Amino acid sequence: HVQLVESGGGLVQAGGSLRLSCAASGRTFSSYAMGWFRQAPGKEREFVAAVAWSSGYTYVSDSVKGRFTISRDNAKNTVYLQMNSLKPEDTAVYYCTADARFRMVVAGDGDYWGQGTQVTVSS
Repeated sequence: HVQLVESGGGLVQAGGSLRLSCAASGRTFSSYAMGWFRQAPGKEREFVAAVAWSSGYTYVSDSVKGRFTISRDNAKNTVYLQMNSLKPEDTAVYYCTADARFRMVVAGDGDYWGQGTQVTVSS
């Protein structure tokens, strides 16, 4: 079993930056693909980014490409989401997810999910 705990959310002005962290505990972190999703009020959950467990391959949604970067530190059992040039439409609860299969993470069908961290971007 894997436990995921997100942190780093908060209130930021448009154009600002935040870095989210997702700390994993439990099974071997380095064997899992990791990803981030977000959900804004009244909207469906949306894929943001994912990183493979071995190659470090990353996949980022078009809506945040060029502004958000996903990375991982297997030694610290942590995955990060660096968010730059934030916009009010980035406001959402951001969730971390993990699965042994990369495609499941991207599809939003990962086995493990964190409880989320709120990101609010003011205009």
